[in-house]
Amino acid sequence: MTTGTTIPDLPEGWTVVETSGPASFVTGAVLERPDGSRVHWSSRRHRKGLGLLEDRVLDPARSWVERPTAMSWWIGSLFAIGSVCFALGSLPVYFDNVAAATVAWTFFVGSLFFTSAGYLQYRETVTAPEGIFIADKPTRGPLRRLIGWKPRRLDFWAAFVQLVGTLFFNVTTFAATRTDFTVAQERHLIWAPDALGSVAFLVASWFAYSEVNRGILPRSDRSTGWRIGALNLLGSIAFGLSAVGARYLRSTGELANLALVNVGTFVGAVCFLLGAILLPVESARDRVAEPAAA
Repeated sequence: MTTGTTIPDLPEGWTVVETSGPASFVTGAVLERPDGSRVHWSSRRHRKGLGLLEDRVLDPARSWVERPTAMSWWIGSLFAIGSVCFALGSLPVYFDNVAAATVAWTFFVGSLFFTSAGYLQYRETVTAPEGIFIADKPTRGPLRRLIGWKPRRLDFWAAFVQLVGTLFFNVTTFAATRTDFTVAQERHLIWAPDALGSVAFLVASWFAYSEVNRGILPRSDRSTGWRIGALNLLGSIAFGLSAVGARYLRSTGELANLALVNVGTFVGAVCFLLGAILLPVESARDRVAEPAAA
């Protein structure tokens, strides 16, 4: 039985009681089994293999009940290493005592880890099971598993836009390793991709936060996923402020606010680091055993 393009296939006899989500996207649903009992499905829990919930809210005192998944370890570790690189590169004690080229390459290496993690997160989204259970088969076809396209899902747009943002950071951080640019070239090859990457991160983080938040105002469901979404949104706002501080003054070609650049980068990187650390915690703490199909 297929319920639509935004909710996975349901077993025979299951029905959709209600759905929720921003705009036209469905990010959560209450499902009823043939015996009348109900479970809660969410797009984030679905793609991360966390299972269906008997109740909407997790116990805040819940301890680790499972081992973290391999995918959560990989994504979390890659994002964490990239965050450490960006945080390190923005510290005065670091960039005042090492060569400028070393600082530039620190940011570039960090951006590569961001891109690797971003792609794994994108792949996690496009290969989510076609049915509502963790054990259901994922999307078929090798090409679709590598570069899938699911525009009617909000989590897809969050992962896709974030991946694009990491590519912009690859460009800007690699360009920053060069020392032979004119001011005009630096504006186009360093500041512009940095600004676009920051905007992409902000948009992607808002999508991801909207997926787990109930409404516009912050409304925590006590899940680890909500905390991750909130941390990443704060980090993206900080990165955005850093990009604003890095804009060039037309008259002098100097950075507008170097202190804001460093503080914004550092705060954003720390927020991303904390979110990355929580990814394996989420897969271990918030995962539940799958209920029976009937």
